[in-house]
Amino acid sequence: MVEKENILMQRYEMGKLLGKGSFAKVYHARNVKTSQSVAIKVIDKEKILKCGLVDQITREISVMKLVKHPNIVHLYEVMATKTKIYFVMEYVKGGELFNKVQRGRLQEHVARKYFQQLIRAVDFCHSREVYHRDLKPENLLLDENRNLKISDFGLSAVSDCKRQDGLLHTSCGTPAYVAPEVISRKGYDGAKADIWACGVILYVLLAGYLPFQDKNLMDMYKKICKAELKWPSWFSSDVRKLLWRILHPNPSTRISIAEIMKYPWFRIDLDASLFDYTMNKIEDDTLADMDLALDSAKSNVVECNVAAEELTNFNAFDIISLSNGFDLSGLFEENTSKEESKFMSTNTSLAIITKLEEVAKSLQLKVIKISGGLIKMEGSRPGRKGVVSINVEAFQITPTFHLVEIKKTNGDSLEYQKIMEQGLRPALKEIVWSWQGEQAEK
Repeated sequence: MVEKENILMQRYEMGKLLGKGSFAKVYHARNVKTSQSVAIKVIDKEKILKCGLVDQITREISVMKLVKHPNIVHLYEVMATKTKIYFVMEYVKGGELFNKVQRGRLQEHVARKYFQQLIRAVDFCHSREVYHRDLKPENLLLDENRNLKISDFGLSAVSDCKRQDGLLHTSCGTPAYVAPEVISRKGYDGAKADIWACGVILYVLLAGYLPFQDKNLMDMYKKICKAELKWPSWFSSDVRKLLWRILHPNPSTRISIAEIMKYPWFRIDLDASLFDYTMNKIEDDTLADMDLALDSAKSNVVECNVAAEELTNFNAFDIISLSNGFDLSGLFEENTSKEESKFMSTNTSLAIITKLEEVAKSLQLKVIKISGGLIKMEGSRPGRKGVVSINVEAFQITPTFHLVEIKKTNGDSLEYQKIMEQGLRPALKEIVWSWQGEQAEK
């Protein structure tokens, strides 16, 4: 990883850890020749290979070189060893805009300045046919001059990602910031979806909280699709009119970036130089660095027997697939099945699986098979319709959230319900964040 005396590849002196995620850690570092501060994202090759994320990492690097812009975090170079990939990036020491909002809502003129810079950068991305798809305050950084910089292009898409209908179809992003058409899973315009996210961000900056929120994910999606906005008393009429046009549920009539730029509220104290930035060319040398970084990756795959790694990986939108249909109409139907239950848990996969085994034994249910996140349980003797058989499967949605699905596969429904209500539900209480259709407990 880091060479002798904490110097990476004789070029960067590694410093403190700035943050970490499922597949990478970000460190502060210093260029030993120029003394320039940089941020270095250290990515574990083994993990991205095992999870099939090589294409995503490749696209992220390509996109970051394609959108070199004053309001976008700059990628300087890409390096690699046999086990690690290193993104050497601009160090933005002001932190996340999210941290600023956490301390309270922003004054209108401050929020407008950040919104102007955000629109400037997003417009530039769209001019290069790049769609971020995960715009939110956590991915907006501030430099020492309080200028905004967009980061994290890991979920971004380019024109090549579109299907024959000219639309994007991968549902991704952070649930509270996604557009209604993304939730519907019927295809969406990446530019229109980014504009919606910009509107949610502006609302958050001005209000200090989200426009559409609910502890129940499905209820939150319902609010997003209806786009029923409630206005804080301090929102000016001009802001309300603009947000009403940005947070419009129909993408075909949603305001465009060109129209936003002409909007009177947006143009107040506007720095004209914001939109004078010249389009830049892709730097072929860094794209070559990218190829070298990923070149020998497949020969370095090592199997990892960690319980969490064996679970099926979901993003929040895949929960929609668990409804009766893939369209939005099926998403909000009440779950009337008496043979299936689901719950969310913030526990680790190991804790969930261990608890499930423990509870099964206490209820005299035989554990037939454990494979990754799947547990099969059977009753000890036949009932009216044979032996009750139950499948319990855990799906990793994020590193800190798991969805657990409990389904009867054989036996009497009344007997299954008795096991659920008198046995499994009470016994699993300590690991359950919320059952489907119920509010999560604080």
